Amino acid sequence: MKFFSTKVVLFSGVFLLPLFAAAQSNVSTNGSNANAISTAVPFLTISPDSRSGAIGDAGVALSPDANANYWNPSKLAFIEDPDAVSLSYSPWLRNLVPDISLAYLSYAHKLDDRNSIGLSMRYFTIGSIQGTDNTGANTNLFTPNEYSFDASFARKFGESFSFGLTLRYIHSNLSNASVSSPTQGAGNDVAADVSFYYRKPVGSNDQFSFGTDISNIGGRMSYSTSGPSLYLPTNLRIGAAQMWNLDDVNQLTLTLDVNKLLVPTQPNSDVSVPAGIFQSFSDVSASEEFKEIYFAGGAEYWYNKVFALRTGYYFESVDKGGRQYLTLGVGFKYQEFNFDFSYLAASQQNSPLANTLRFTLGANFGGTK
Repeated sequence: MKFFSTKVVLFSGVFLLPLFAAAQSNVSTNGSNANAISTAVPFLTISPDSRSGAIGDAGVALSPDANANYWNPSKLAFIEDPDAVSLSYSPWLRNLVPDISLAYLSYAHKLDDRNSIGLSMRYFTIGSIQGTDNTGANTNLFTPNEYSFDASFARKFGESFSFGLTLRYIHSNLSNASVSSPTQGAGNDVAADVSFYYRKPVGSNDQFSFGTDISNIGGRMSYSTSGPSLYLPTNLRIGAAQMWNLDDVNQLTLTLDVNKLLVPTQPNSDVSVPAGIFQSFSDVSASEEFKEIYFAGGAEYWYNKVFALRTGYYFESVDKGGRQYLTLGVGFKYQEFNFDFSYLAASQQNSPLANTLRFTLGANFGGTK
């Protein structure tokens, strides 16, 4: 499969469904195969940061940092420093196309001991595409892209529980603006997240945490006034983490996330969004519903709060997306700065996500050094 020809097939038309798929590749933008449940803007389900990316793409119950804006905004109420910022970058699907990438910028701020806010932006670009007309002649170059802006608020109740709300604006422009008609163009939508976080000391030094996040609750997105519309990737994520302080310098955390898309299995369903959320638990047989649940988990080890080793595994049924891979990563802290790196190890022949890299640079300000 040639990269150039694949991208022309995908993007040279005047209208494109929000799935990065073609007869040749059958791959969604998040790396799932053609058996996955179809939704709009699947880039919203791509894990953006290197820390969780190295722990099997799990993060709903991990200790809070600036990237809690994505994983579980209610964790922002427990951030330690007054301000935290994180910038992540990942070349994406490089086994298929050479210039796709995802960038993520996230910021968190403590208002007081109980309240925090967060802001974040995701930007997904599919590089430059050579447009063509009906005769196959080259026209203009255009750059399909998608992005979202988030604003979150988290409040702590007591010393162990917090609640979070997020409002999200989503923009998806996958058509060639030079040939789009007034009835065809970019898709825009708004969505919301609802999240909870609980943590409790265990013994004198250890800690157990539990998190839940329902993300991308919103309307259906369409790129045309007369064309089809797809559900947003409303997702339920539930997870737990156990952290042990083994001694003064060694710390170990194990975590597991369980995920399920809260959308109808059939993409042409015409039920309302609330009905679709409830229907997603019972619109197919029990055995097939179980296949629609996917798992992410792993381990994080810190030495002296300066150096981290991470690993994890992600499992999705081959009948519902087929993403299965091992993840590895490292982390470093120096004063208020931290750097994280992750590597995704998957089958070169079977997974377009093989050899995916993520890089994250973060900083925490205003706290005790």
